[in-house]
Amino acid sequence: MTIRKDGAQTSYPLYDELPDCLKLKDRPAKRSKTSLKPIITFVTGNKKKLEEVKQILSSSEGDAAFELTNVKLDLPELQGDPVEIATEKCRLAAEKVKGAVFTEDTSLCFNALNGLPGPYIKWFLDNCGHTGLNKMLDGFEDRTAYAQTIVAYTTGPDAEIHVFDGRTDGKIVTARGPTDFGWDPVFEPNEGHGKTYAEMSKDFKNTISHRGRSFEKFRTFLHESLKS
Repeated sequence: MTIRKDGAQTSYPLYDELPDCLKLKDRPAKRSKTSLKPIITFVTGNKKKLEEVKQILSSSEGDAAFELTNVKLDLPELQGDPVEIATEKCRLAAEKVKGAVFTEDTSLCFNALNGLPGPYIKWFLDNCGHTGLNKMLDGFEDRTAYAQTIVAYTTGPDAEIHVFDGRTDGKIVTARGPTDFGWDPVFEPNEGHGKTYAEMSKDFKNTISHRGRSFEKFRTFLHESLKS
């Protein structure tokens, strides 16, 4: 076997006996240096939610300043005010992750029911379904509601917890659109041009949704804090 080097013929008789992985033509490209960006962990096991959050954060210039990962944690079901729930949940998560972490808590609040289901919407949806959520408002003329997301973020255990609140007003309707993402089919936002969340494109939804608004505040904060 001969290999051309600097225009000359250089002979390596044993070259053909080398494992393929050691031959020059098969060497992998040089690895990039390990990233020194801080890692921020999103506490969720919900793939749809993770996908949506990544899309929201990736549209900002601040996302280049950190690496986003996720983890599913078994945290206790908390009760109380949405902000208090989010803050405590973030504190507990930081103790387990031992690093920068953020949690997201979403509420769907019916005005006729003084804010119920609120932060317990997941339990109501699991047990009642889309039809059951509509039936909760049978007998009420007021079918208005608002969706709220609270993002809680901290750089680690015992560090300050920052809260970012996003809200979108709308009404509860008979389910329309794909049914693979929570209660999206029954919530029609006032700014949605007559469409439910489920009927919208992801890009448009993120511009008006409760989650999009809370993460807009969060990513602005990250950009400013990580830049300094």
